[in-house]
Amino acid sequence: MNRDRKLLAAAGVLLVLSIIWGYNYVVMKKVMRYVDPFDFSAMRTFFGALALFAVLALRRRPLRPVALGGTLWLGLLQTAAFTALIQWALVSGGAGKTAVLVYTMPFWLLLMARVFLGERVRGSQWMAVGLALAGLVLILEPWMLRGDSQGPLLAVLAGLVWAASAVWAKRLRANVQFDLLSLTAWQMLLGSLVLCVIAWLLPSAPPQVTPYFIGALVYNALLATGLAWLMWLFILDRLPAGMAGLSSLAVPAVGVLSGWVELGERPSPTESLGMVCIVLALLTISAIAMRGRSAVAARAAADEA
Repeated sequence: MNRDRKLLAAAGVLLVLSIIWGYNYVVMKKVMRYVDPFDFSAMRTFFGALALFAVLALRRRPLRPVALGGTLWLGLLQTAAFTALIQWALVSGGAGKTAVLVYTMPFWLLLMARVFLGERVRGSQWMAVGLALAGLVLILEPWMLRGDSQGPLLAVLAGLVWAASAVWAKRLRANVQFDLLSLTAWQMLLGSLVLCVIAWLLPSAPPQVTPYFIGALVYNALLATGLAWLMWLFILDRLPAGMAGLSSLAVPAVGVLSGWVELGERPSPTESLGMVCIVLALLTISAIAMRGRSAVAARAAADEA
């Protein structure tokens, strides 16, 4: 009974986390009425880093940085480039479409891991990659040659950069022992400082300090960063990793639904079909990952017996 309660609590937290991260695409889209995208990227990541350091202090985790050079490169990819590309994509792209295209990251990660980490791609994984690429083509509609293609292309590039940061983090972890939350806080701080320099160099109007701007900044720094990371660690402690990974499916779904309801971003039939292809591909990848972990656990149990 106690185990069932823990699983139920983790599932509830997982639902809340998916809503926080998914709805944030609408928040990031709307806040640009009051602030330059690069200024907001710098502010949200800097205050988000401070929130993570507060989490570290509360959990009594180590604050000292490890492998500062590798952490800086991770911050350049995962925080500076990734965050800036998402915010830039939202300038002309819809919140829901951007969320879906950014979450093509697992497929780019499969391909990059094959090249840089020597990991094999199985036949069923190739099928998922092909399905995702078909979805990308349907969403981008290259045959239409529209002038608003910059946003979707930047969102795809954000997914690529996210995948590259995951490969770098995996290589870093193979060579250095570190606390994951501490690494996340330090890479975000270093990446945010780079974004602060970029925002300072690029000319822009000062932010309009409206209630929505303040609320969006608090939402990103405290909810979508500090609280969200605490919730994610809580989930990982109580759910199998494969099941926890399924949360990535709910985030773009919440983003699409929120953009439709709040911003009137109704996807076209072709875009809808492309989104369905990507979601099915994500389901396939998640199912393969869960089956692989179950097989490994079964072999380990058999060896111990």
